[in-house]
Amino acid sequence: QVQLVESGGGWVQPGGSLRLSCAASGTIFRITAMDWYRQAPGQERELVARVTSDGITRYADSVQGRFTVSRSNAKNTAYLQMNSLKPEDTAVYYCHAVINDSNSWGQGTQVTVSS
Repeated sequence: QVQLVESGGGWVQPGGSLRLSCAASGTIFRITAMDWYRQAPGQERELVARVTSDGITRYADSVQGRFTVSRSNAKNTAYLQMNSLKPEDTAVYYCHAVINDSNSWGQGTQVTVSS
């Protein structure tokens, strides 16, 4: 049984920063890409950032230059550093990973950006 657990969400004022973490646990042989998605009310879930096992990263245009995705292969953990947050970044953020060739999702963590 593999589990992904996110942490680090919360409320922040516009212009502020938050750091999300996603820890994978269980019987893990291989993790390929680790991704961060988000879903705002009434909207579809969208890919925010991706980091491969080789450290190659990819970002949505809306967060390029503000968000940084990273991972620790030793800790089976991915991170999302979010800077210069905007109200439109408000959403539930989900971690996704391909673990042992199967898709796994975290439970989500709420990020709210407002004054």
